[in-house]
Amino acid sequence: MTAQPYGFVPGETPLPEKNLRAIRGALVIPEDREAFDAGLKTVLDEVRVSLELGALNAFVHRWWISACDSVRDPEGRRQMHNRAGQVLSGGPRPEGRPWREILAARGIDV
Repeated sequence: MTAQPYGFVPGETPLPEKNLRAIRGALVIPEDREAFDAGLKTVLDEVRVSLELGALNAFVHRWWISACDSVRDPEGRRQMHNRAGQVLSGGPRPEGRPWREILAARGIDV
């Protein structure tokens, strides 16, 4: 059994493999690639000191989910980064549904 992101429909755009090269290649939004590169440097420094791979495994999994999202909905990723930039610059915060409500609608207990 392999892990698939929520809402995955077989036969649609293939998901990236779960390795660093494939994940980075699937990140089509510049902000994602920049954050990936910075985070990879940080996590590799951490692994070099601790000699524990747990942090690297978590990093790969987290970015694989983002890469899958990028492959499936690149325009949604662009919009997300645009909204985040507006909020961080003091702009209006768009109102949306609370995460708990969204997760509950998906049948995920929080």
